[in-house]
Amino acid sequence: MKRVALCYRKEESTKPYADALRSVGLEPVLVSPDAPLDSLDAVDGLLLSGGADLNPALYGAKPHPATSKPDNARDELEVGLISQAVAKDLPSLCICRGMQILNVALGGTLQQDIPNHRVRNPGDPGKAVHAVAVRSETLLSSVVRAASIGVNSRHHQAVDLLSPRLVVSGVAPDGIIEAVEVRGGGFLLGVQWHPENQIDQQAHRLLFERFATAVR
Repeated sequence: MKRVALCYRKEESTKPYADALRSVGLEPVLVSPDAPLDSLDAVDGLLLSGGADLNPALYGAKPHPATSKPDNARDELEVGLISQAVAKDLPSLCICRGMQILNVALGGTLQQDIPNHRVRNPGDPGKAVHAVAVRSETLLSSVVRAASIGVNSRHHQAVDLLSPRLVVSGVAPDGIIEAVEVRGGGFLLGVQWHPENQIDQQAHRLLFERFATAVR
């Protein structure tokens, strides 16, 4: 079975990601600052999960009052891993914080607070709360096979300046960038929503299925 590095901070948060990976035939390898992975040579793919805000110092900014206390050890670990993955063209799925790490690691910046964009649904974390317009002729378009998909929304930060190595592949109605991919690369995709909580919905399951195909 192909193995995917799954980065996290709180082990209890890994279950939805691990379950989604296993549902498409991939085996998660848990990676954290307390159990780091120096090299991606022993795995076949990378999944960066959600979590705390990045340290704004990574992109030359001062903290906004709404920005959470940084987790520098996790930031350092994941910036290093995604940089390796991009250099190796290793299949990577970057979710929420993971998409932000992808953009920052490649020279982009973030908006530190977007009022009223985050919507929490504790009873149903997979419930769609807004649409994402999927741009044509992108990797995301080829994966989800739709011009628009419904997504959940748990982020209060988002891409500001886009890395020149990325292209936008999905946008929310309020103009927030919701999906990016590496320009001219293989499967290196970032999404701001949480498809691991929507694995029972076709478009989001297709994300994991195509990721698994790329890993194999």
